[in-house]
Amino acid sequence: MLTLWLGGAFALGLFVRQLGLPPLVGFLAAGFAFSAAGIEGTPLLDELAHAGVLMLLFAVGLKLRFKNLVRAEVWGTALAHLGFVTAIGAAIFHWGAGVQWPVAVTLAVAMGFSSTVLASKLLEARRELRAFHGRVAIGILIVQDVVAVGLLALNGADAPSPFAMLLLFLPLAQPLLYKLIDLVGHEELLVLFGAVLALAGGWLFEYLGLSSELGALLFGMLLANHQRAQELSTAIWSLKEFLLIGFFLSIGLTGLPTREILLLAIAAVLLVPVKSVLFFFLLLRFGLRARSSFLASLTLASYSEFGLIVASNAVDNRLLDPAWVVFMALVVAISFATSAPLNRFSHGLFNRYEAQLEKLEATRHHPDDAPISLGSAQIAIVGMGRVGTGAYEYLREKDEQVVGVDSDPGKVESHIAEGRKVVYGDADDPGFWGRINIHSLKAIMLTFPDIESKLLVSRQLRRAGYRGLLSATHIHAEEQDRILAAGCDVTYSYFREAGVGFASSTWQAMNPEQESAGSVRPER
Repeated sequence: MLTLWLGGAFALGLFVRQLGLPPLVGFLAAGFAFSAAGIEGTPLLDELAHAGVLMLLFAVGLKLRFKNLVRAEVWGTALAHLGFVTAIGAAIFHWGAGVQWPVAVTLAVAMGFSSTVLASKLLEARRELRAFHGRVAIGILIVQDVVAVGLLALNGADAPSPFAMLLLFLPLAQPLLYKLIDLVGHEELLVLFGAVLALAGGWLFEYLGLSSELGALLFGMLLANHQRAQELSTAIWSLKEFLLIGFFLSIGLTGLPTREILLLAIAAVLLVPVKSVLFFFLLLRFGLRARSSFLASLTLASYSEFGLIVASNAVDNRLLDPAWVVFMALVVAISFATSAPLNRFSHGLFNRYEAQLEKLEATRHHPDDAPISLGSAQIAIVGMGRVGTGAYEYLREKDEQVVGVDSDPGKVESHIAEGRKVVYGDADDPGFWGRINIHSLKAIMLTFPDIESKLLVSRQLRRAGYRGLLSATHIHAEEQDRILAAGCDVTYSYFREAGVGFASSTWQAMNPEQESAGSVRPER
């Protein structure tokens, strides 16, 4: 059976990828195809699906910091949005569908939630989990998860255990986790450590009557400040992606809809833009710029898998007809299939309507809009990972005035602590380049890995009138021409340059007398 599931998911995932859609749309379609063929899910698939969700949220937690979540724009937007959607949705369910008020309110709240799994996956794929709009979106989802725990308890699910209060002491376990991650090395034990921690965190919270997904996320957050957090996230990437296939399959396997349920689900999905627009205006109200509000609201433009849990719980308590579970599964699946490709073009969509959207901004801006001073720097390195850090140190040794830019607040703090001049900035944001004096820079180096972001940033800089040297790295040979066409003057291959440097160091070790004789090396 496992072979059949994986084979079907692969076939339809590959098919939709050729259409320019994310493979997850194919995985959802595979689930519905299996359901149409009379194939039902099994406990094994449910276990794989749940493990995939826990692994994903653990990886998200590795990139989050608690202080970025307890902010007014996060909890204020989340609660105001839920309040509005609940009031409207409950009235529709009660008077339009004849559902009793308690269940109508529960369903309305569930429809107001956005998918934590989908939003996390989309942000992670675009490397925007730590960008400002990404942190805001994830923060809103966490607030929704907290509300979900209380909602299930009120709706007849098990109430949290009294011992759940002991979780307040969970941060005391952080030193032990730090010690463990230092001991496991860099290979398979690191992957196993991440998997065990994600599943154990989920099990612990579930045992205490809380959300297992919230537990996995918070366990990841305990390690977010560790210097190896990014390495751990990278190590569990493939395992997480594989297990998540089970999650998308399981949604489709919930069952096939009747014609009436299908029409009702389509009508519900047509309301997703209303949810997104409401998020957009609420975030603007809290002082976010149009771009941050737009990208965050588009990330939240879906229905949540939590709706399935709510519907199942209500069916178990004989408060709803079982057809509502199929309805919620279809609503979630269709919203995933529409939201995923839409988010793929989120930056381009904003650029198209930028002038109109910026007119809606509040006069009072969020602190992330403050002007950025680069001091006397003449070279900016955008992306302060391993490559960017190496370039920074080389240029500093050459007595160049250099500054680093990174969208990860943790990296920025770490670099500053190590004596480097690094500022926080989201390079994809056209507004970022408008907040610094780019014309004082002789060169800008793009070292972040995402090719689409490099193309976008290169075009933005040239449109803004930057005439200095613009260079970028590339991984695949076919990327070089695209980067140059976007406006870069030079581009270098990660692997080729690493090979040249490795050979140069080896040659110098073999010929020490020639290196000392020619200590002055020509500039490139």
